[in-house]
Amino acid sequence: MNKTYHLFIVSDSVGETAHHLVQAVSGQFPQQQTVFHRYPYMKRLEEIDRVIAEAKDVPSLIVFTVIVPELKEYLLQQTEHYGIEAVDVMAPLMNSFGKVFDTSPKLEPGYIRRLGDDYFRRIAAIEFAVKYDDAQEMSGIHNADIVLAGVSRTSKTPLSMYLANKGYYAANIPIIPEVPPPKDIFSIPKEKMIGLMISPEKLLDIRRERLRALGLKQDSSYADRKRILAELDFAADVLNQIGCPVIDVSNKAVEETAQDLLERMTPTGGGIV
Repeated sequence: MNKTYHLFIVSDSVGETAHHLVQAVSGQFPQQQTVFHRYPYMKRLEEIDRVIAEAKDVPSLIVFTVIVPELKEYLLQQTEHYGIEAVDVMAPLMNSFGKVFDTSPKLEPGYIRRLGDDYFRRIAAIEFAVKYDDAQEMSGIHNADIVLAGVSRTSKTPLSMYLANKGYYAANIPIIPEVPPPKDIFSIPKEKMIGLMISPEKLLDIRRERLRALGLKQDSSYADRKRILAELDFAADVLNQIGCPVIDVSNKAVEETAQDLLERMTPTGGGIV
């Protein structure tokens, strides 16, 4: 009969760090039968005692991310007393950080949990970017951190999504000669607005390639030089009325445009606060 090994994951916070690490490592031993026991938010010595009581009589390993010194010291004392193998997954890295930085850690549990707030903001920002892409929705556009405006194929959508992945609420509005710009575009604070322009030659190349990719005829007005010049003139006039900064995206990757944009929107170049 195969032996079952009990893996105890102990933390004074959520314990996700230790849990993911134990999952990854145990996967390297597929022949072994394992059972996971998670003990998050450990705050008292009595809670440590309960873990020890379960672990001491079975084949076990305790993996922990305990930051509070008193709890950590007690856990190590008890595992040594009962001969239980225990691994502090944070200690080696924290010690190395301390040596390199020449300072001591703050020893504050739950920091990664707070970092999770950044993750949820990014998710919300992506949902916002999808909803406010190409002016599909305008009702809440004033909640955007950044509003992009430009003609078709100036990377408005890719740029919006890139910024969303950085946690910025980005919306974008197309500028089309036949369609009057939405009134909101003139009431959005200028510091939130960024115009995107591109050279006629570059835009012509991009649109022709787009038509080829879609299997459409090249004689479409979409890729007509006169039409492109008219669109760019119209866009320049609208952006001039708004009075917002304008970025030439002709030879820039999305990442470069985003960096340029964020530098323009704050005096220090550190992005939107």
